[in-house]
Order: sequence, then C-alpha cells, then structure tokens
Amino acid sequence: MAQAEPGPAGLVDRRMALAREWDDLVEQVRKVEGFDDFLRPPSLASLLPAASGGPVVVVNVSQWRCDALIVTKDGVRNRHLPDLTLRQATEQANTYLRTLHDAELAGHNHQVAKDAVDGDAEPTPAAIRAQSRAAAAMMKAERRTDDMLRSLQVWLWDCIAEPVLDELGLDLVPPSGTPWPRLWWCPTGPLTLLPIHTAGHHGETAGDGTPHTVLDRVVSSYTPTLRALLEARAVRTAADHRMTRSNDTSHADFDEEDGARMLVVAVGDAPGQPWLHNVAAERDVLTALFPPERRTLLEGPDATLRAVDEQLARHRWVHFSCHGDQDLAEPSRGGLLLYDGMLTISDISARQFRGDFAGLSACKTAVGGINLPDEAITLAAALHYTGYRHVVAALWSVDDATAAQVFSAVYGDITDEGRLRPDDAAPALHSIVRALRDDAPDEPRIWTPFTHIGP
Repeated sequence: MAQAEPGPAGLVDRRMALAREWDDLVEQVRKVEGFDDFLRPPSLASLLPAASGGPVVVVNVSQWRCDALIVTKDGVRNRHLPDLTLRQATEQANTYLRTLHDAELAGHNHQVAKDAVDGDAEPTPAAIRAQSRAAAAMMKAERRTDDMLRSLQVWLWDCIAEPVLDELGLDLVPPSGTPWPRLWWCPTGPLTLLPIHTAGHHGETAGDGTPHTVLDRVVSSYTPTLRALLEARAVRTAADHRMTRSNDTSHADFDEEDGARMLVVAVGDAPGQPWLHNVAAERDVLTALFPPERRTLLEGPDATLRAVDEQLARHRWVHFSCHGDQDLAEPSRGGLLLYDGMLTISDISARQFRGDFAGLSACKTAVGGINLPDEAITLAAALHYTGYRHVVAALWSVDDATAAQVFSAVYGDITDEGRLRPDDAAPALHSIVRALRDDAPDEPRIWTPFTHIGP
C-alpha cells in the first residue's frame, strides 16, 4: 500500500526537525578546536593581526557612499571618501580595460606582422608596409594607454590615496637609509582591477617639495581579503612546506629542505601563440641565480601540463614566463598557457599547493571583452588564493626588456646563494618600479603593471 504524502502540517514539522538537526550539527562543529567561528563572520579581534606589518586599507565602494576602512593592529577607523562614487569607479575601470584591450590587440598585430617580415629572407613590399602600419598603430595605442594611465593615477590619488595617506600621517618621503612604511590595499568592486599603488600626480610636488604620489611615500602591497592576508602571515610548518596534496600522498616523504627550490616554467613558443621573446632572458637570470641543485627548469616542449603538475608539489618557489589568460567573470577558467594546454586556476587550487612565492610574467589583464562584473579576481590574486603567500605579477603584457629588467632586479635582490627570501619581495619590487618611473615618468605603461600580493 502506497504511503500517503504528508500534509502541510507534516511538511512544517519535517522542516522544523531538519532545522533543529542542522543547528545541532553546527554547534558540534563549533566545539571542535579551530572551528569556533564556523559559518560565522570572523570576529574583528581575529582579523586585526592581519595588520601587524602595517595598515590594511579596505576601500568600500557602493551606490550610497564610499569609505576607506583603515585597519591597524589596534582597531579600525573610517575615512569617508566623498569624491569617490560607484559610477565613477565603474567608468574608470571600463575605460582601463578597454584601453588595455586595444593596446593588447595592437601589440599582437604588430608582433605577427614583424614575425612575418623577420621570417622571410626576402619580404614583399606589402609585408613591409603591413609591418609599418602595425607599428604605427601600436605606437598610437601605447600613447593612448599612457594618457589613460596618467588620468587614472590622478583620479585614484585625488579620490582615494591622498585622503588615506593623510589620515595615516604618511605625508612625507621616508628619510634615506630608513625602512619604508608598508601599506596593504584591499580594494573592492571595480577597484580590484585598478593600480592604486601608482596613484599620484607624477612629476608634481607640493609647496614643500613633497611628491603627490603613493610610490614616494609607502611600499604598497595588495590583499584580496583580510583573512587571506592573515593566513599568508601564518608561519609555515615543515608539514606545510612539503606541499602535500590533500588527495595524493606520493610526495609525503619530502622534507622542508627539498622544497627550497625554484621551479622555472618557460614557454615562449606555445603552439598557436605569438612568440614571447623575453622568456629566454628571464630563464637565463634564474638559472644563474639558482644552481642546478636549487632549481628545476621546464622549458618549451618539456613544460607540459603533467610535468608542471608533478613539479609544483616539489617546489616552494615558482616562476612562470608564458602566456596567461583570465576570465573576469569566471576566474577559475583563467590560467597559464603551457606547451600542451592551459593550467587553470581551478586545476591549481584543487591540489591545494602551499607555496611561498610565485613570479608571474607576461599575463593578460582581460580576455575578449570589457564587461565588468561586480567583483573581479585577477590572475595574480587567484594564484595567491591557491596558496602562494607572495605573488609578484605583471597585470598585463609588457614589453620583453622591461619584464626581464623587473624580474631580474627583484630576484637579484631577494636571492642569496640559491635561496629565495620571499618576505623581501615587496620592497625589492617597489625599488625597481620607482627607478623605472624616474627614468620614464611620462610612460606609465612601462612601470605601472607590476604588483605584489601577500604579507
């Protein structure tokens, strides 16, 4: 005999019983050590240690008002940002993405035209003219990018950076020979895509000679969230440094010393992609700094999905020099283009690697469009989420010589006798970016893209 369906009263009773069961299970979980705040927002007291190295500035953007929540180890204070609006932030981000997309396309077309001429012993007049047109279009796109970035930097300074630095009393250039103050930016909404660390009126000074720029007052880093920064600050144990996968114990016998190695992934000749000419230079720098017993090189056809997958678990430090894509709407689909396919962010995060440093060269800012979601995760931030404490990245494709110069300087400053000091990455990057800015203040496309994420 078929059982009768419960009536409305029976359904209500069943729902109430399930709700009580759920509450009981949650309480049981919260009694387990380390799970006190399970399914609860983290308490303020638990997040304040994230600011132990310097203030964290959470820039909140909404249709009602915008504020900078300045988190220090002692508490949180608010700085209203009356000149910042959600509409303006969205417009600035869309202009930024559009301009970079156009520059990326112009650069690609020029490289294709140049390769066609260089690869032909006797190029045709038509091919030479095509290269000339492509070069002119690229130069025009570069000028537009510089104009856009200068305008954006001024807007970021006036609306966000200057009020925040004034609130913190960071209104002077640090004296020579003294440690620079650190500051972490935690932007939200459309601001997650914008280079706040280079905000300023570059080339202008106040009446007392003080530069109106972030670069000349603090060393900036980024963090996706306070909790991410807090977790990145945690001291890694030997077990963490084994970087054992949650679903694979094949590397469980690796000790901490074995993981103190640099993995160099160099793919300048991915099939179907434009040649990346800076890859060889970056490879040479890293192989010179890290002796054979301190590095593994996966290059060209050897840099396959399987090979990189196997070696990531053996190395605490990794440098990727290759093409990169990211999908702003679905970040897990973005990734790094190896010789035989895309190593996606979801691939990396599924393995729960626990690395100390990732260098990311020659990645793109956006792919195939400019539609801006409410929140966007850059490729660099996504790598940080997967477990790499420090990430130094180029936010968009940069010219070969600049990428090699920046990463060479950073690695040269933070490497001693084949050992990397990841915690010195932010000051090292800051130093080389300032030097590039001083050499080419009117060409911000050269020095703006490079960022640091982590403690």
